[in-house]
Amino acid sequence: MLRGEGVLKKQVIVSHSGGRLLGRVDYPTIAMFALIAVVTIVGVPLFGFIYGYTWFDWALFGVFYVVTGLGITVGYHRLISHQSFTCPHWVRACFLIAGGWALENSALKWCSDHVRHHAKVDQDEDPYNAKLGFWHSHLTWIFRKSPYSTDKYTAIFKKDPLIMWQHRYYVPILVSGLLLPSVLGMIYRGWVGAVSAFLLASVFRVFLVLNSTFCINSICHMLGDQPYGDANSSRNSWWVSLVTFGEGYHNYHHTYPRDYRNGPIWYNFDPSKWLIFALSIVGLAKLQPTQT
Repeated sequence: MLRGEGVLKKQVIVSHSGGRLLGRVDYPTIAMFALIAVVTIVGVPLFGFIYGYTWFDWALFGVFYVVTGLGITVGYHRLISHQSFTCPHWVRACFLIAGGWALENSALKWCSDHVRHHAKVDQDEDPYNAKLGFWHSHLTWIFRKSPYSTDKYTAIFKKDPLIMWQHRYYVPILVSGLLLPSVLGMIYRGWVGAVSAFLLASVFRVFLVLNSTFCINSICHMLGDQPYGDANSSRNSWWVSLVTFGEGYHNYHHTYPRDYRNGPIWYNFDPSKWLIFALSIVGLAKLQPTQT
């Protein structure tokens, strides 16, 4: 065997499906998502039937759903991945923490995957290529480690000290977001409150935020219209925007990726653009010029 061939086999997993290179199965990620799904489907309703949930538990769920969802849509997506606006370091840090609480990996990993998606949309290197089917783009793509080099897509993010800080401390940031509802629940009604808050505002909330984000990768490349062009599979699915803070206008986004808006028309349901615009009004954000 030639030396170069040996190096190649160490760097690339030579497993194929229909000609597409596949990576190693990521068993820890599969186990984690299976646990979240089981606790959500079985544990959350069972605990509610036995002990019940209070208004405080549901309020925590709502607050953490909004905070972590916007951490992804505004922070990870529009601020870091597409640089559609700039903001002070402390505001950027808040979005990085909120995004870290969503259990969608560090900004370094999330954003590099997303930039690759835009660069290679509908091609083999597209991490959540919708051409490979609903379940691949929605979920199962995260169950394999990418066999493709990430250097090209992580390079720009590795130059950002705040992104690298969040990457280094991603696990403590994530754990703090999972445990904070329990601490607040314990203060409100003891150990029962700690468990109920954890189940609703941590586990159930994470399950819903993850799947709402996954819907952008899957549904918004399969269902909906293409008023801004059909060069790729992206589509506008306005109803997906209802659970993703405006990310459902995906055909527009793929056409104008650096626009801070996903829904450009005033009546489009896009809370993320409203938040970014509000920050610009009070001097906490500077917008890139809009493209339409």
